[in-house]
Amino acid sequence: MEKIMEKITELLPFLIPLAIVEFALLGYTLYHILTHRNYKRGNRTLWLVVVIIGMEFIGPILYFLFGKEDI
Repeated sequence: MEKIMEKITELLPFLIPLAIVEFALLGYTLYHILTHRNYKRGNRTLWLVVVIIGMEFIGPILYFLFGKEDI
């Protein structure tokens, strides 16, 4: 158990910034979905489900690649 705690403690300086970036990207993506009406593919409900289920980096990245309509 002590070795596991040591490894977690060693990884924290890398995990904390990664978590901050992940939540910032998720927040911006949700804001964008909720404030825009037009999407290249799908609709608002579809993209909310994709982003929330794929909450890590995959959901927001999929939205910006395939859902966000360029103005």
